Amino acid sequence: MSQGLAIASLHNLDQHHTHPHHPEHPSRLVAAWNGLLAADLGDAMLMIEPRAATRAELERVHTSTYIDALECFCQNGGGDIDPDTKASPGSWITACRAAGAGLALLEAVHAGAAPAGFALIRPPGHHALSDRAMGFCLFNNVAIAAKSRTALGERVLIVDWDVHHGNGTQAIFWDDPNVLFVSSQLERHWPFSGEVSETGGPNAPGRVINLPFPEGTTGDVFLRAYDTVVASAVEAFKPDWVLISAGFDSHRADPLGGLGLSAGDYAAMVQRLMSFAPQRVVLFLEGGYNPEAVAASVGATAAAIVGAHYDTERQSNGGPGESVISAADEAHRRAVDA
Repeated sequence: MSQGLAIASLHNLDQHHTHPHHPEHPSRLVAAWNGLLAADLGDAMLMIEPRAATRAELERVHTSTYIDALECFCQNGGGDIDPDTKASPGSWITACRAAGAGLALLEAVHAGAAPAGFALIRPPGHHALSDRAMGFCLFNNVAIAAKSRTALGERVLIVDWDVHHGNGTQAIFWDDPNVLFVSSQLERHWPFSGEVSETGGPNAPGRVINLPFPEGTTGDVFLRAYDTVVASAVEAFKPDWVLISAGFDSHRADPLGGLGLSAGDYAAMVQRLMSFAPQRVVLFLEGGYNPEAVAASVGATAAAIVGAHYDTERQSNGGPGESVISAADEAHRRAVDA
């Protein structure tokens, strides 16, 4: 094995309770943990104790009014924040730990403990806005992590391969020149954002790249997107970090999905993305609602990071989506040249 992987997991600290039939259920985290164990990484795996994010760390992304309201809501028993998003009395500490787990991993990677990290956390985060929970998400975990590095003058590439567009992350960094946000998602799918024409604000032209792929898009198309439009943007951007919103609901077996990826595709994708900042890569668990697919995908991804052999699904190929790559490339070039 050529590399190590730092892990921060909430599987035995999870107090965020949702309805037993809610898709974003604690069993997702158990499945992710079991998938990691199945990869059998041995000494290549370094466990990092998750910590709670501080108030100051949360406020880099979220408004104080929202933070106060969420804490009070949980302390008063929780309930339905919106038709999709739930909270329980334990959701506050779990959400704080989910955000803090990513921060702890960045600290460990920065210190040289491992070149990469994987946060096995819930609730997910990429839909959360600065002042609002949505889409199962309470705090935007990847955004909080990214802000911890841009506050130090570093540049961060965020790649979101969840089947749903990372609308919260995009909104938070829309006009931030120190973050390059790349999102690949199922077209015309909830939350109904992420068009190729969405390319960043006036102070950050071209800092947003959206790849709204059609149903059934396969892993070979994702890799070509990374090798063309994304690689070109990354070469100009020169990131210090690569943070990945690792949503495994883009797997072909996911009940909330519609894309055509396999566990083997995630392994190939993470290897490609690691080349953009080889010693500073951290993944954040986002969606993924088929336990078997989550376990297989987490195991394949983790094994690929450390260069371990792992028998998994073959990479997928032959699906649609080529035209999206060319459209995204053209939109990016127009934004940068404007």
